[in-house]
Amino acid sequence: MIALLLAAALADPAARLEALDWMVGAWVEVRGEATTREVWQPPAGGVMTGVNEARRGDRPAVVEHMTIATTPEGVIFTALLPGQPPTAFRLRPGPEGEAVFENPEHDFPQRVIYRRCEADLCARIEGVRGGETVARDWRFQRAP
Repeated sequence: MIALLLAAALADPAARLEALDWMVGAWVEVRGEATTREVWQPPAGGVMTGVNEARRGDRPAVVEHMTIATTPEGVIFTALLPGQPPTAFRLRPGPEGEAVFENPEHDFPQRVIYRRCEADLCARIEGVRGGETVARDWRFQRAP
């Protein structure tokens, strides 16, 4: 019975979006003179909204707007970076506490990954660029 309920929840995009509530909150990673902040709002009306702000030294911040939305095609992560068109990534099935979004057609990255890392939020982008596998990782802590 539990397996049937779990299968139904995974098949239901709204339930899959609600299951990402562990991402909600304000997060920060400080690495040398680089500070990255990410904020995710709770799911509402089938959408989670987020923003990522990356700063390095005195340079202007790079701000990325993000959504995770329930659509007829499934749960879709969309990244909106300055000077680029919106890029959509589809949520793949996976274990609780992990969200892997893929777009094999995108130049880089092809995957955006979020994981619970104990009390932290781990994020990773990965893919192939110039024939080489490339990845970038963040380990965010809850912002005070």
